[in-house]
Amino acid sequence: MDATQSTQYPLDPFPHYERMRAAAPVFHDEQSGSWHVFRYDDVQRVLSEHATFSSRMGGDAPSGSGQLFASSLITADPPRHRQLRSLVTQAFTPKAVDALAPRISALANELVDGMVARGGSADLIQDLAYPLPVIVISELMGIPAQDRERFKHWSDTIVSQTRTGPGSGSQDTTTSEMVEYFLALIDQRRSRPGEDLISSLLSAEIEGQKLSVPELLGFCALLLVAGNETTTNLIGNAVLCLSESPGTLDRLLKEPALLPQTLEEVLRFRSPVQSMYRVSVAETEVGGERIPAGAPIVAWIGSANRDERQFERAAEFDVDRSPNRHVAFGHGIHFCLGAPLARLEARIALEALLARLPGLSVASGAHLERMESTIVYGLKAVPITWQA
Repeated sequence: MDATQSTQYPLDPFPHYERMRAAAPVFHDEQSGSWHVFRYDDVQRVLSEHATFSSRMGGDAPSGSGQLFASSLITADPPRHRQLRSLVTQAFTPKAVDALAPRISALANELVDGMVARGGSADLIQDLAYPLPVIVISELMGIPAQDRERFKHWSDTIVSQTRTGPGSGSQDTTTSEMVEYFLALIDQRRSRPGEDLISSLLSAEIEGQKLSVPELLGFCALLLVAGNETTTNLIGNAVLCLSESPGTLDRLLKEPALLPQTLEEVLRFRSPVQSMYRVSVAETEVGGERIPAGAPIVAWIGSANRDERQFERAAEFDVDRSPNRHVAFGHGIHFCLGAPLARLEARIALEALLARLPGLSVASGAHLERMESTIVYGLKAVPITWQA
């Protein structure tokens, strides 16, 4: 039984998850030594019980980017995690995020202008879902416009790691390029602070202590990847879900207030992040299986969000689903800090698409290919058509 499907990246991994929830909800992969957890209750526990399941890099964490994320929020445990998180929380409060709405709206409409100008078809990823979040996070971090392409390339390389062994050459090259780039940027902001997130982090103190350089690098890398990858995939996955759900697009045009809950169902149904990694601190038991101390654990969020024990008609896309306690943004102290920003960007992007592209749908007969990653779920391209 293949628990990770690391050799291919199926567009529909959900039947595999369903089989695992039924037959091997806590599965030990002898080859890698990893434990894989598939049911909602177990996934939620692994994600939130930080005293038992540590976020420290270890086990089969990606070796190429390890040094970048080694001192970041996602790999920190309390009390350091709490201290680090409190520094960036200010940038992502609902109020701070809402203040970005006019700029995001202007960008989204500008990108849709380009699509409209070219006629009745486009690639949703290339033309909107990818550039929008990259520009937003670049502007927040004070990244010059001419560096955005490199920025996106690095981000793609990092999420394409599927944790199947030592980092590849391209990953190692990416890591050293990113380290070099961010170190130069940090130096630049030291001497000439701006109104950006990196300048704020440089001046911030935790209990009288400034952030260390590895911690600053960790923040830069995390903001880069989390700041664009999740949102790109949320927008692409949303259009895919809507085009497969007869009548839903028309309904959203008539009832735009349904959009936020529609996005919550997209987050559940095709979670942009499919898996998260933890390491067991001590010997523990999950789903009746004994897990030794120091074991790498993969919590399958994509499976938890389709668990029949938690969601009625879990395999159906239902915009009226309530309650919808998905774990797409994680759970517990590591709940995704950028969730409000991802939700806002996706909502604004969809509003622009619905308002301006009548008859929007995924091009019939389009060959859809999933990104090469077991960690995230997104499509390489989403060819769309509309009535020009």
